[in-house]
Amino acid sequence: MSFVHLQVNSVYSLLDSTIGIEELVTNAMQKGYQQIALTDRNVLYGAVSFYQACVKAGVKPIIGMTADVLSEDEQMAYPLVLLALNEQGYQNLMKISSALQSKSPNGLPFRWLKAYSDNLLAITPGSKGEVETLLENGQQKEAEKVASKFKSVFTSDRFFISLHKNQVTSPYEYELKQLAKQCELELMAGSSVKFLEQEDIPHYQAMYCLRENITMEDYDVLLRAGAGNKDPLKMHAIADQYLATASEMDALFANEKAAIANTVSIADRCQVQLSFHQTLLPEFPLPDGISSTEYLREICHKGFRFRYPNPTQNHIERLNFELSVIAKMQFDSYFLIVWDFMRYARKQNILTGPGRGSAAGSIVAYSLGITNVDPIAYGLLFERFLNPERISMPDIDIDFPDHRREEMIQYVAKKYGQMHVAQIITFGTFGAKSAVRDAGRVYGLAPRDLDTMAKLIPTTLGSKLANVLQQSSGLQQLMNSSDVYRMIFQTALKWEGLPRHTSVHAAGVVMSEKPLVEIIPVQEGNDGVLLTQYPMEQLETIGLLKMDFLGLRNLTFLENIVAEIKHVEKHQIKLDQLPLDDVKTYEMIGRGDTVGVFQLESDGMRNVIRKLKPSCFEDIVAVVALFRPGPMDNIQSFINRKNGLEKIDYPHPDLVPILQNTHGIIVYQEQIMQIAATMAGFSLGEADLLRKAMSKKKKDVLDEERAHFVEGATQKGYTTSIANQVYDLIVKFANYGFNRSHSVSYSLIAYQLAYLKANYPRFFMAEMMSSLSGNEEKVAHFIRDLRSQNVEILAPSIHKSEIGFKAEGASSIRFGLSSIKNVSNAVIREIFQERRAAPFKDFFDFYLRMPAKLLTDKVVESMIYAGCFDEFGEERSTYLASMQVAIDHAALVNPDGQGVGM
Repeated sequence: MSFVHLQVNSVYSLLDSTIGIEELVTNAMQKGYQQIALTDRNVLYGAVSFYQACVKAGVKPIIGMTADVLSEDEQMAYPLVLLALNEQGYQNLMKISSALQSKSPNGLPFRWLKAYSDNLLAITPGSKGEVETLLENGQQKEAEKVASKFKSVFTSDRFFISLHKNQVTSPYEYELKQLAKQCELELMAGSSVKFLEQEDIPHYQAMYCLRENITMEDYDVLLRAGAGNKDPLKMHAIADQYLATASEMDALFANEKAAIANTVSIADRCQVQLSFHQTLLPEFPLPDGISSTEYLREICHKGFRFRYPNPTQNHIERLNFELSVIAKMQFDSYFLIVWDFMRYARKQNILTGPGRGSAAGSIVAYSLGITNVDPIAYGLLFERFLNPERISMPDIDIDFPDHRREEMIQYVAKKYGQMHVAQIITFGTFGAKSAVRDAGRVYGLAPRDLDTMAKLIPTTLGSKLANVLQQSSGLQQLMNSSDVYRMIFQTALKWEGLPRHTSVHAAGVVMSEKPLVEIIPVQEGNDGVLLTQYPMEQLETIGLLKMDFLGLRNLTFLENIVAEIKHVEKHQIKLDQLPLDDVKTYEMIGRGDTVGVFQLESDGMRNVIRKLKPSCFEDIVAVVALFRPGPMDNIQSFINRKNGLEKIDYPHPDLVPILQNTHGIIVYQEQIMQIAATMAGFSLGEADLLRKAMSKKKKDVLDEERAHFVEGATQKGYTTSIANQVYDLIVKFANYGFNRSHSVSYSLIAYQLAYLKANYPRFFMAEMMSSLSGNEEKVAHFIRDLRSQNVEILAPSIHKSEIGFKAEGASSIRFGLSSIKNVSNAVIREIFQERRAAPFKDFFDFYLRMPAKLLTDKVVESMIYAGCFDEFGEERSTYLASMQVAIDHAALVNPDGQGVGM
């Protein structure tokens, strides 16, 4: 190949390219390229996925970046293309990108570029670079000085002058050649690539307009006339920014053979090998003279004695087995880190979830206080969490109240260092409807017409424009009615699914022993916590430890209810000590009275539990696991068996202990593992591998595992017929089986909420109605329901109301101030501040002490009608009639309108 593209932007140069990573590699292959570069602007978002796609396709990846570098006076930043020659160069690219995205967003200072220049090759960008800009302005000598400055950093064999040839030839081509000759630098044939084919030009032009917040009509005007720094010549050169073939580039640079050849020689020099599946676990800070294995064992045994004052031999053996597996896998520090921040949460009175996912199957996690579910009591399996047969990263996800999640992230960032902890980036993409709306605005479509078009696009998650067009005759008619509509749709179709902006993963946090910038590029995040530049899939592939810090609204709900019960009734509810056999709770659940109860509140679930009539905790666990597409087919049989309407059949008597809790139906993944262990003699680690293999439904794998299972079963004395029958059964249920550890954990939260609703209904309903503030219809429905239960609903009170609904007295709930229309948080804050100082004496005192700017007529009228001032003893009509007099009085006494305070 005579030419290699070394300046390519992907969709990760947000709104500056329409090229997807997979598309780029496929298109490059089709055009015969064996090497291709990626040089997104200031970021490395797509570097790992690009590398992986290239390796898979047999194309050599060249990892680079177009970095904004500050001029010597640091007044302006200009792009410079940087390519990594090797792994050290890649590390320097990560540092440069991290600096640009966190410490120096306006451009990289030249001294930093010099510090990070080792094993990088630099190329002028062909246009808009500092050298090119100076030449455009006729400043040849200044351009030579800048080129010499870069040459001094990179040396002559690592700094090239890029020569771009467009349909409209560059006006400073001669000057570039003269500069290269004067500075003894070599030329390189360049082409800035931002879309793949020439037919993509209008879609990229539209994206340019979206980025610049102009319409295509504005663009055409600029193209014809020019305006300010939007040079029409440069804009016309957009047409050349497609991935041209090597023969096209050869023809374009027919007189520049050396410049063409330099692209190949540069590409050949770039030899970056990325490392994957590394062990990059952080180290927990230990006391002197003790290893992480010893320390984990020490604190674990302490917690174990607390959890199990009278342990059986089974408990002890299970603990020792788990500790040995954790030590063998070298995950001791990981468990210590989680133990430490969970300990911090308890010290700060932060309620944490009982567990999530398979981690609840670990007695080590239970002993450390990481989970609050006894894995022995519930028959949970450690091998579903950590399989000794196959080393994989541990995955302990923790639920926190949603309003305290950030506090926990701040804790780990402070403890392990800002450069060692980061939240995970995600990319917001163009959805079907948003792509149409954005494209419509760019094409200048009138708002009414745009609404008409957008309404034809369903808001259903996962709706694709191509499918919508096939199914919507209205959209087809609209497309056929106008070229503009057709162009909008075609542009939206091209944009759909492309990254539009960055965001923060709802839960993911990564930690590392090394500074993260040595492993991945990072950028500025929220509240001083860094953000990774790579999304979650790439981070896990590299080998970084990911933990999920999840904000769960239902934990906030629980926390608030328990706190309010303590405040009003002086009674401390201990959630982990609630009786799991409370008759009142199961009666309420059986009635389907579970609105507001986590996992049990949907209409479909309520219908199921009315039929099931759960009578024990295991029934809740099972129904939570079954209420999903697929397993739902077994719900009716489960209900019938539970209620004695259908005979319970077991495939073999030996499976009764495994399946009796679920009435002979396989509900959990752990049951599949236990069946394989019991009947075929599999270790639980082997059984977990069998479960995973079955879920993939590959015939050759299933046949191979069948032989393994049947052989093991016959060796244990079972007939071949029974072995095959049971194997067929577990294959059938492999996709239906749910993680029992997760189901037990989340069912525990469901039960706790149900218990509070059944036994402390006023507190539960007050909190639920507070969470529905603004939804007048739902709040009104619950108020009617409460009144039917003889619960008095008290009007808002200027002195007694809090922000939300609150239980008051023995049988009442009082309205919160936030439920009053037109009353803002600012008004509420001022009311609270004033009444803490002293009660309001009367209506006039209220006006006198509150800032006048907050007390608009709408605010005060709403408060009067709601009953806020009833306690002062006058009719509401009197307050309405007195408003102007109160305003005048307050203005006379307090002319600055700031309130007099107390």
